[in-house]
Amino acid sequence: MRISYIIQELSANQSIFKNQLSGLDEVVYLWKPAVEKWCMLEIICHLLDEEVEDFRARTKQVLEDPKKALPPIDPVGWVKHRKYIEQDFEETLTHFMKERANSLEWLQSVESANWDNAYQHPKFGPMSAKLFLSNWLAHDYLHIRQILYLKRGFHEATSEEPLAYAGNW
Repeated sequence: MRISYIIQELSANQSIFKNQLSGLDEVVYLWKPAVEKWCMLEIICHLLDEEVEDFRARTKQVLEDPKKALPPIDPVGWVKHRKYIEQDFEETLTHFMKERANSLEWLQSVESANWDNAYQHPKFGPMSAKLFLSNWLAHDYLHIRQILYLKRGFHEATSEEPLAYAGNW
């Protein structure tokens, strides 16, 4: 695995998130295809929490002290407990951009670290720093896809024109 490639992609994704989410109207970032699905406000809140409390914290901890228990996380529970739907969209996006920049700065400073360091998880077995880093990037891709799905869904729901000509979604 090329650590530099993952860091480069995390950096590129920062621009993708900013470009896809900046300047959205409230009706767009609060739109959901179904009640149980997340809107873009909830996604950006989730991305911020995962950036700070999951991927960066866990990757750092496994690199520095792999025997220490991982900090607990509750991504699904946080949506309600932290009242994502009540957060300020632009403020949260700005905070996420700042935290991604902090993550990239930190990652670039530890490129020569032992990425094979692993925490022995009682349920999942060994979880290496490179596993967390690789999943960090995969997590970005998952939510980029989710954001595009929501944008396309909103467009379809509000468009007065059939969209079949665009191609199969």
